[in-house]
Amino acid sequence: MDPHIARFRQWALAEGWSYLVLLFIAMPLKYLAEWPWGVKAVGWAHGILFIGYWVTAVPLFTKLRWDPERLVGLGAASLLPFGTFVMERKWLR
Repeated sequence: MDPHIARFRQWALAEGWSYLVLLFIAMPLKYLAEWPWGVKAVGWAHGILFIGYWVTAVPLFTKLRWDPERLVGLGAASLLPFGTFVMERKWLR
């Protein structure tokens, strides 16, 4: 496997997990248990992973010359819950 794909795959999975934790654990804790600190901590972590996701995606388009259409797919995958996991199985394995 190409090292650019392997690195991006790791970031994509980490970003996907952080998004799920944010949506399904931290957000309910904020509103149901009145514990906003979880959203702040997980939100920061997710934001850093989101930036890393896009930084590691750049070589896929510059060095590996992926189609620009996949850029839209990567964008959609990063915004939809479970999207990075579907994208990882479809394009990165």
